[in-house]
Amino acid sequence: MADTYDVIVLGSGPGGYVAAIRAAQLGLKTAIVERELLGGICLNWGCIPTKALLRSAEIFHYMQHAKDYGLVADKISADLEAVVKRSRGVAKQLNQGVTHLMKKNKITVHMGTGVLTAPGKLTVTGEDGKKTDLEAKNIIVATGARARDLPFAKTDGKRIWTYRTAMTPPEMPTKLLVIGSGAIGVEFASFYNDMGSEVTIVEMLDRVVPVEDKDVSAHLEKAFKKQGMTILTSTGVDKLEVTGSGVKASIKDKDGKVTTAEFSHVIVAIGIVPNTENIGLETLGVKTERGHIVTDAACKTNVAGLYAIGDVTAPPFLAHKASHEGVIAVEAIAGKHPHAMDVRNIPGCTYCHPQIASVGLTEAKAKEAGYEVKVGNFPFIGNGKAIALGEAEGFVKTVFDAKTGELLGAHMIGAEVTEMIQGYTIGKTLETTEAELMETVFPHPTISETMHEAVLSAYGRALHI
Repeated sequence: MADTYDVIVLGSGPGGYVAAIRAAQLGLKTAIVERELLGGICLNWGCIPTKALLRSAEIFHYMQHAKDYGLVADKISADLEAVVKRSRGVAKQLNQGVTHLMKKNKITVHMGTGVLTAPGKLTVTGEDGKKTDLEAKNIIVATGARARDLPFAKTDGKRIWTYRTAMTPPEMPTKLLVIGSGAIGVEFASFYNDMGSEVTIVEMLDRVVPVEDKDVSAHLEKAFKKQGMTILTSTGVDKLEVTGSGVKASIKDKDGKVTTAEFSHVIVAIGIVPNTENIGLETLGVKTERGHIVTDAACKTNVAGLYAIGDVTAPPFLAHKASHEGVIAVEAIAGKHPHAMDVRNIPGCTYCHPQIASVGLTEAKAKEAGYEVKVGNFPFIGNGKAIALGEAEGFVKTVFDAKTGELLGAHMIGAEVTEMIQGYTIGKTLETTEAELMETVFPHPTISETMHEAVLSAYGRALHI
């Protein structure tokens, strides 16, 4: 006899485990299936441990610049092994936290590889080969995604790395090539540059962090070059050849000119591939596009009783989007009539140095959509707290609908902007206009005052510039 549940969640990342918790809160008998580690990639090999690495690199950077703060710090050095050990400790702590949450909420955990066998049916194969049949009225697929390989150069964990090896490096790169300048690429570029590697970033498109507003991209490129990085945009890598001492890369520029350069290591950060293979989607006839599962606003697939959330579905590929979709899917299952996901209100954060955060439309996208816009911009150099912190590099940019005053987008680069973006995100969710934002009192002295000034700037009322 199969074990029977109201809801089975396949995958325990930030989408899956949150969905399971919400289901349990609503009184649904719930099971979760995980083939590796509770918490998925994000908690164990992604979002959280990378931030631990970046924090170590940030502190190391400040220690090296102690004299800028009137302090003395001599003979500063980094212990890579200890830095990695701390990061893995943080991941372990969070993994244990998710394990506790499963027990607290009386969620049954099945460790093993899950495969959909029929509508409402799933088989789990454990490491020992034992098979367990599960049944549920509703199944949520939350299997996530993995790093995309270059077709001509597979990652080997020695010289050519994905993010996974980059988090537990066997050695410190002396000369590092990062292929791709999305969030993962620039975060690792920042980490290894601060730790002492000579870093080169190659990006096929015409600017780094190409999903961000063009002003943010330009500022980040300038900042990275100032930090000593080499930035090659409108450029691709044609060939990687592993040698006895490193990797030989053939790099082609926009004019078709190919140059060869030697690197000690390479990080490939060119996107993701959804984990949709070998989980039974074909058996059920689940509709996909480019490998990603197609869902409606309530995260339903074309198969009755089957839902999908997170990176296995449509972009943006963000942990917090997955978690929110998990709640939406479960509340739909429970008949709670949840709101539909509005991707325009999902913030994005990148933890390079300087940090980047954004929500909504870029200036270019707003104009493409037919909006007449009012744009504000306020630099950190006009903010007292930023100057006092020694972090006067950066700015906040706002984009408003000139006709209605609706906040269309906000784009930030600089210290702690990943913590500040939520203010604009709440504003967008509440459908705020410039009037409410202008009338909001921001505390002084804080960097968040730049957010107020950027709103005022859009309407010619900035006070401190």
